[in-house]
Amino acid sequence: MIVLSEDSQRTSGKDAQTMNISAGKAVAESVRTTLGPKGMDKMLVDSGGSVVVTNDGVTILKEMDIDHPAANMIVEVSETQEDEVGDGTTSAVVIAGELLDQAEELLDSDIHATTIAQGYRQAAEKAKEIVEEQAIDVSADDREKLLQIASTAMTGKGAEGAKDLLAELVVDAILAVQDDDGIDIENVNVEKVVGGSIDTSELIEGVVVGKERVHDNMPYGVEDAKIAVFDGALEVKETEIDAEVNVTDPSQLQEFLDQEEAQLQEMVDQLVDADVDVVFVGDGIDDMAQHYLAEAGIIAARRVKDSDLKAVARSTGARVISNLDDLTEDDLGFAGSVAQKDIGGDERLFVEDVEDAKSVTLVVRGGTEHVVDEVERAIEDSLGVVRATLEDGKVLPGGGAPETELALQLRDFADSVGGREQLAVEAFADALEVIPRTLAENAGLDSIDSLVELRSRHDGGEFGAGLDAYTGDVIDMEAEGVVEPLRVKTQAIESATEAAVMILRIDDVIAAGDLRASTDDDDDDMPAGGGMGGMGGMGGMGGMGGAM
Repeated sequence: MIVLSEDSQRTSGKDAQTMNISAGKAVAESVRTTLGPKGMDKMLVDSGGSVVVTNDGVTILKEMDIDHPAANMIVEVSETQEDEVGDGTTSAVVIAGELLDQAEELLDSDIHATTIAQGYRQAAEKAKEIVEEQAIDVSADDREKLLQIASTAMTGKGAEGAKDLLAELVVDAILAVQDDDGIDIENVNVEKVVGGSIDTSELIEGVVVGKERVHDNMPYGVEDAKIAVFDGALEVKETEIDAEVNVTDPSQLQEFLDQEEAQLQEMVDQLVDADVDVVFVGDGIDDMAQHYLAEAGIIAARRVKDSDLKAVARSTGARVISNLDDLTEDDLGFAGSVAQKDIGGDERLFVEDVEDAKSVTLVVRGGTEHVVDEVERAIEDSLGVVRATLEDGKVLPGGGAPETELALQLRDFADSVGGREQLAVEAFADALEVIPRTLAENAGLDSIDSLVELRSRHDGGEFGAGLDAYTGDVIDMEAEGVVEPLRVKTQAIESATEAAVMILRIDDVIAAGDLRASTDDDDDDMPAGGGMGGMGGMGGMGGMGGAM
């Protein structure tokens, strides 16, 4: 009896597991060399020729054209890590890949996938308990520790040369936007400027709006500015129905034009009456309205993005209004200075010297567009980890220290686990050691010697002992200031485990149609279990055009 269509392909049992595991491992392997302070960069070239150079795990995986469904589950691990913490994306993916690798060996030894899944879940829960017990408390007042966390997140990335300065800017930015509701990173605007060096990046306690004043006769700047934020248009309203105006006399046309001008003048008069110095408009501004605004000495910007309007409002204390008839002085914001300045060859409006900046702007500079983009990614990671630290108040040493300690304690824990799950817990412990091992490999060190030394130090009770990738020595990471939020580790372990378990529990893959159709040239890459055509070969990665 034929159930599936002729175009459908089905792979089941061991072949399906092998195929999916191979796809997951391939994703992890693609980012593994980027891990750590001495990780390498990837150049990603899309079909349109656009180039991205980065060692940021989630950026690499997003840019890669991956079609394989199991491989995409691993990509989702990095995206979850990015959303929840902002850093540790590569670690999470590498751990997931290693869990699959260890599971493959257990499957070959006739350990059932469900048994492996149960063992992995037990190990993950125990691992989270261990790191939470060992975590170091950090208070919001401990600026030095916050700087260390921000700096650690940038190590090994394009911003490393100026990480001390950027760490200061990141911590200042997070502390500025923190309020009773928590920390919303959306209130830290990152403005990229090509030109100058990374060292000239700065924090503006206010907002940089990427717009110019709309009329040359408007002042370039104003001190002690009262600011209106208007998300409408300073234009004559159009009727909502189709209408025709029949003009039989030239004087009628003039009356019609005069009436339009009067409406525009009335709008500007409303701003003048409210004593407005600067107005940011979300939509257009009529040419005649621009003239009237310039005559009144009001600086105006048009077609300002919604995000910028909200940022200006939050920073200056203004309220976003939709109707000028409702405008009162209570709706206005205040800034010590609003001025149009040249930055990197572009004119922008700087809203500065605000009393309590709850929205700030990080101006990121660099010699080329690729440099600026990579610095921006490093800063976003750093913002995420500082926020996570302030929210949770707990950190862990870096340099592979937590993973080595977890591997040690999980092996002891495995003895208390009954049945075959014990083997899965031991495999989980082995998988976690992929982090210190990869750090050593990427630094050009002997991974076996490094692991032996790390295990020895942790066995002696040194929880903070981690690998210094620059010297090859095992040192106290906390004393050295290499720390990262607890949430980076717990989230990575949780996401990696869930993805690995989900992939392992799949024993039947049914595809409607040939997923390999567009990438026939990749047949050599097919792993065992090729009954699915080319699914096992991660066909979609062919879209990278060999950029990796």
